[in-house]
Amino acid sequence: MVSFEMNDMKKIGLGLTGFGVFFSFLGIIFFFDKGFLAMGNILFISGLMLTIGLKSTMQFFMKPKNYKGTISFGVGFLLVLIGWPVFGMILESYGFIVLFSGFWPTLAVFLQRIPVFGWIIQQPFVTSVSYFFYLLTSFLHCLPLQKIEYLYAFSSVCCI
Repeated sequence: MVSFEMNDMKKIGLGLTGFGVFFSFLGIIFFFDKGFLAMGNILFISGLMLTIGLKSTMQFFMKPKNYKGTISFGVGFLLVLIGWPVFGMILESYGFIVLFSGFWPTLAVFLQRIPVFGWIIQQPFVTSVSYFFYLLTSFLHCLPLQKIEYLYAFSSVCCI
């Protein structure tokens, strides 16, 4: 069994990640305020780095199968910084879905084990909606990408 040691750096990283999600939510609520969105992005990325480590973060974002999500998230972040928050958040959302699509089943199992919330998630309507999002993320992850030869020398299709 793998043990997950919770040291102070990981606690701070989880806090920063939570604040990043909170600030991004505030930025969307306040009609795409670019200050909140930029702060949320910076806090989310720094929290991720503190939680799983710098090396693991770089390895995750630099995997060839994650290039599409990494580029989308990065370009979206730059668009938020230069003042186009709506287009930036659309690109960031796409990149987030592509990057973290492998974690959705784990998250679903975790949420189903929460006492009251798990019962709600197991209802037929919620199950059908979650299956729709699973199919959507699978579809988005398999969209063809133009060949980016400067990033990797071989051309491949995302769906293997």
